[in-house]
Amino acid sequence: ISGDDDEIQQLQKALLDYLDENTETDASLVFSRKFYIAQWFRDTTLETEKAIKSQKDEDSSEGTHHSKDVESTGQIMRRAESRKMFLRSIIKTAPSQFSTLKMNSDTVDYEDACLIVRYLASMRPFAQSFDIYLTQ
Repeated sequence: ISGDDDEIQQLQKALLDYLDENTETDASLVFSRKFYIAQWFRDTTLETEKAIKSQKDEDSSEGTHHSKDVESTGQIMRRAESRKMFLRSIIKTAPSQFSTLKMNSDTVDYEDACLIVRYLASMRPFAQSFDIYLTQ
């Protein structure tokens, strides 16, 4: 997986489908599903704030404002809004509507769900800098 937003959203949706499908057998999966949605929403907000702050820092160090920087800020905002819209659509989906959506998607078993969780966790900042934390 190249890691672009569409593929990540597909993985997130597959994981949420799996969690929703198995909530009858394990009640803690309801909490897990809500936690993942909230965490991904928070991550999107933080990534956007960091990207905009780093662009402002670059602009202030250069002393001039380039149109390229304005476009990239717009792109950052559009990407963040599309992620948030995706997560909001997942939140607003009623359980009955969710089950009809699941029929159209591929089913994910436990091993696939574990693999998806590992992949998505590996993309988090802490996992990416884990070696630094260990050496310190």
